[in-house]
Amino acid sequence: MGDTRRVADGEERTTLRPLRPATPRADSGAGPDGPATRLPRPRRPWLSSGRPAADAAPEPPTTEPVPAEAIDNAAGTTSGATAPDRTDRAAAESTPKTTVEKSTPESGAPAARRRRVRFGHAVRLPGPRAAARATRAWSRRPSGRLTLPGVFLLVLVAATATAGALVVPATLGAPRPVAADATDDAPGALPSDLPPTAQVPPPGQFPPPTATLPPGVTGPGTAAPAGGRPSDALAGWARDTGTKVGIDPIAMQAYGYAELVLAETDRSCGLSWTTLAAIGLVESRHGQANNAQLGADGRAVPEIIGLPLDGQGNRMRIADTDRGELDRDTTYDRAIGPMQFIPTTWEEIGADADNDGREDPHNIHDAALAAGMYLCKGGRNLTIPGDWWNAILSYNDVRRYAQDVFDAANRYGQASRT
Repeated sequence: MGDTRRVADGEERTTLRPLRPATPRADSGAGPDGPATRLPRPRRPWLSSGRPAADAAPEPPTTEPVPAEAIDNAAGTTSGATAPDRTDRAAAESTPKTTVEKSTPESGAPAARRRRVRFGHAVRLPGPRAAARATRAWSRRPSGRLTLPGVFLLVLVAATATAGALVVPATLGAPRPVAADATDDAPGALPSDLPPTAQVPPPGQFPPPTATLPPGVTGPGTAAPAGGRPSDALAGWARDTGTKVGIDPIAMQAYGYAELVLAETDRSCGLSWTTLAAIGLVESRHGQANNAQLGADGRAVPEIIGLPLDGQGNRMRIADTDRGELDRDTTYDRAIGPMQFIPTTWEEIGADADNDGREDPHNIHDAALAAGMYLCKGGRNLTIPGDWWNAILSYNDVRRYAQDVFDAANRYGQASRT
C-alpha cells in the first residue's frame, strides 16, 4: 500500500506506531521497533476554526478494495518472511480477498460518530426566525387566511376608536361661547334649512375707505368732530342706512365704526357691519331687550343681564368669575350688555370705542368693537364661508343661533342696497 501517511488540512497529526509481528523475520535486520508511521486522526468538522461548518459537511465515505498483502506490508512485513509467515500468506492468498472500508480526509466522519448536542437535557425554544417561518406557513393555510384579516381588522378598529376618543373631543371642543344661549334648541341641533357653507351674507352698503365719503361721514384716521365720539362722524350714514334696515341710528353708528376700525387694524378680516348688526339683533334687539333703551351715549338702560349660566335650559354652567362686578351675580356668570358677553371674555377682549376711558360691556359702541375683534381673532377671513361660520359658532356654539345670524345679516345687506 506504500506510505500510509495522510495529511489532513488543519488537523493535528499524531504519530502512531504500526503493529509488529510476534517474532522478527530472520532476513529483515529490523529491530523490534521499526520506523514510526504517522496516521491521520479522523476529521472533526465542528472543531474546525479556519472554515465554516458548511465547508466541513461530511461526504459519503469512499470504499477501496485493499488486498491482504497490502495490509501485511503496512504491518511491517517484507518479501523475506519466515516459513510460518509464508504459510499464513499462502493461506491468505487461497482465500477470497476482502475489502476494508477506510475513510479519507475527503470522505468525512464515519457513520458511527456520536454527535454532541449542547444542553440536550433542556427545552430549546424556537428563535424569532423560526417563529416567523411558522407564522408565514400558517398564514398560507385556510385557517390563517381567515384569521389574520380578522385580527388586523380588530386592531384597526381598536386604534380608530382610541384615536377618536382622544382626538374628536379636542376637535369638537370649540372655544367657550361669548354669549349665552339665544334659543332653547339643543347645542347639537342642526336646522334642516341651514344654508350651505359656500354662502356668506352680503356686505352692507358702506363707502370704502378710499372712496369719496358723503357729507357727514369721516373715514378712519381722520379727526373726529370736536367734543364727540369717533363714531359721530358716521351720524349721517347711520341715519340713512338705519332707516332702510330698521336699526336705531345709535346702534348703526357703533356697527359701522367697528367695521371701519377693523378695516384699518386687521385688513385680512373682511368684517362687515351686517354681521355685527345681525348678532346685535339676535342677542338683544340692538340693546332693547328686557325693555331697555339706548341712551345718547350708547349705553343700555337698564342694564341687559341674561339668565344665570347654571346648566339649566340648555345653558352652559359657568361659576362666578367676576365676583358679581359686571353681572351682579356672585354664584354664576351671566351674559351682559347689548352683545351679551360673558365676564371672562369681556376681560380678555373688552374695548373702548367711544374714548371715554372705560371698557363698558353695557355700551353698544364698546361692545360692537369688541365683538368685531373677537370674530376676527385667530387670523380669520370672514369673506371665506368656512371662516365666517366658524367665527359665528365660536361666538355662540348653537347651530340655530348661527342660522338666525346668517338670515339677519343677509336681510340687512340686501335692504341696505335698495
